Amino acid sequence: MLTVERALDLKTYAGQVLGTSEWQLVTQKVIDDFAKISGDDHWIHIDVDRARREMPDGSTIAHGLYLMSLIPVLQRQIYSIRNRGRGLNYGYDRVRFVSSVAVESRIRLKQTLVDATPHKFGARLEIDIEIEIEDGKKPAMVARNILLIENP
Repeated sequence: MLTVERALDLKTYAGQVLGTSEWQLVTQKVIDDFAKISGDDHWIHIDVDRARREMPDGSTIAHGLYLMSLIPVLQRQIYSIRNRGRGLNYGYDRVRFVSSVAVESRIRLKQTLVDATPHKFGARLEIDIEIEIEDGKKPAMVARNILLIENP
């Protein structure tokens, strides 16, 4: 794991891959739980029998928003900032769900730092993210994440 003292110290890694998280298994239970929380109970996510018959790969698929919701927890495996205040997720640019994630697939987060710049709040981080699928030809999701990290 990459550890820096302050958020702006990440600037030395601009243009570089910060790292990847551990692989995480996507189970039907987490898909079902996310469907209950989000209200997105479309059959492609929760109806195993119908998906077996009608989906191209014969299985249900994870919600794209579920994949996005994993970014904060997976990010903690990639880098940390020792001396910091609050962190705010300022948003995501260019979010694309490139490939479906079939149930029982393993995914991980890959982060590349675009830039770290001073901001009135503290530091502004722009990070390109990919949710990779194990043995997949294309990522499940790509986006640019913008974070604001407060100075302590």
